[in-house]
Amino acid sequence: MNLNIGVIKGDGIGPEIVTEAMKVLDRVGEVFGHTCSYEQLLLGGASIDVHGVPLTDETIEKAKACDAVLMGSIGGDARTSPWYRLEPSKRPEAGLLKIRKALNLFANLRPAVLYKELKGACPLKEELTEGGFDLMIMRELTGGLYFGERKTVEKDGVLTAYDSLTYNETEIRRIAKRAFDIAGKRRGKVTSVDKANVLDSSRLWRKVVEEVAKDYPDVTLEHMLVDNCAMQLVKDPKQFDVILTENMFGDILSDEASMVTGSIGMLASASLNETKFGLYEPSGGSAPDIAGKGVANPIATILSAAMMLRFSFDLDREADAVERAVAEVLQAGYRTIDIMSEGKTQIGTSEMGDRIAEFIR
Repeated sequence: MNLNIGVIKGDGIGPEIVTEAMKVLDRVGEVFGHTCSYEQLLLGGASIDVHGVPLTDETIEKAKACDAVLMGSIGGDARTSPWYRLEPSKRPEAGLLKIRKALNLFANLRPAVLYKELKGACPLKEELTEGGFDLMIMRELTGGLYFGERKTVEKDGVLTAYDSLTYNETEIRRIAKRAFDIAGKRRGKVTSVDKANVLDSSRLWRKVVEEVAKDYPDVTLEHMLVDNCAMQLVKDPKQFDVILTENMFGDILSDEASMVTGSIGMLASASLNETKFGLYEPSGGSAPDIAGKGVANPIATILSAAMMLRFSFDLDREADAVERAVAEVLQAGYRTIDIMSEGKTQIGTSEMGDRIAEFIR
């Protein structure tokens, strides 16, 4: 099979970590008899430097022509980068929101896995995480507060800002179906997170999710308010299988879940539309303070590439091989600086990619 992959290396550490993921994909091709064709695309600060905008219409069309897109991190240091002296609509993150909308990437999957080899990096008490945990956050990605109408006006001499949170039942139903489908292939539990005691949008969310649940009798549904969920993630993360939630809540909870695993450098993500197309990226930021130093952890990006193999190309065996290689490298004691612990071997970005590629078989 030829894998037609769009590549957005991005900003900061993005080019370094994406390069390692491509190295691993090429190794998968060698072992399993595939070829990888890469289309280099610009997004974020890298696009601003060349085109003056964070995302061009031409880039969107090129991305649509690919089977999937692998992306690094977007953005820079808001305190020092000239990108952040531009108006908000022309800053790097605006390009990210635009491509999600243009490609209809409504379903964001963020697995949070605590490997037993990294239990020492987890900030929680060991008795809370004994045996590790494996949960999936399913975040609606193209609706809600981030895409609602917004404005700032002067009212009675006082500046007043407005942001609108809007969801319709179709948007809720399609993300809920994805969550139940995935839970059916995991441990069969969906925790739908909302703020139904306050928000009308959450009351509609809960109503539609309950309707969808009737079509999945083998999947258990529970509802949880977002403030309680934030507490439960640090109290007992093992209770969760699939967490289903709206855009802003998912943004916050997925970052919390990432730190419970010990390092955001370990967490992959996938953003899917209604076809097999997806955009795959690490959950972490561009980390401009360590860019170019060769110390960034590429594992999240490599695991994102594994998700791409699984969800966009239906190559489960190949995805399993990548995930198994990551686990074996950790078992062998190799660590980047962010997950380093006593008695282990510290290696850099490129060597971590080399080691994982070597273990693919």
